[in-house]
Amino acid sequence: MRYMMVMAHPRTVEILLVDDNIGDVVLTKEALKGADFSSHVNVARDGFEALEFLRRTGKFSSAPRPDLILLDINMPRKNGCEVLEEIRGDEDLRIIPVVILTSSEAEDDIRRSYELGANCFVTKPADLDEMVKAVQAINFFWLTVAKLPRPL
Repeated sequence: MRYMMVMAHPRTVEILLVDDNIGDVVLTKEALKGADFSSHVNVARDGFEALEFLRRTGKFSSAPRPDLILLDINMPRKNGCEVLEEIRGDEDLRIIPVVILTSSEAEDDIRRSYELGANCFVTKPADLDEMVKAVQAINFFWLTVAKLPRPL
């Protein structure tokens, strides 16, 4: 017997998607549209921009605090591991769950991500349908099953 847990969120769930691949951004946003609750996906195109968003600096001074971060590893200017290390070293940001969502399958990337405090590591499937399923599984677990801390 299959059980389905669906709980309505009383507010819009804020997601920060950090990815430099526009195709993956579009696909991920599309996959998240099927949620049973309201979510808003903010996009940062590289690690430097992600940290500006999270720290609410520059053009991101009024950015919402994300409930969940989907973080790619391989990006220009500042890679995902560098961003994750800064997030976990920041008292105001370390509580935000970070899911590594990357094309990498390298054992070194997996190990390093967990050492730096990633909550989860997911390799992006090459198949589009499988990619949608992976994003929907992340969405279901982190935004329906798991309890997330309320933003301050």
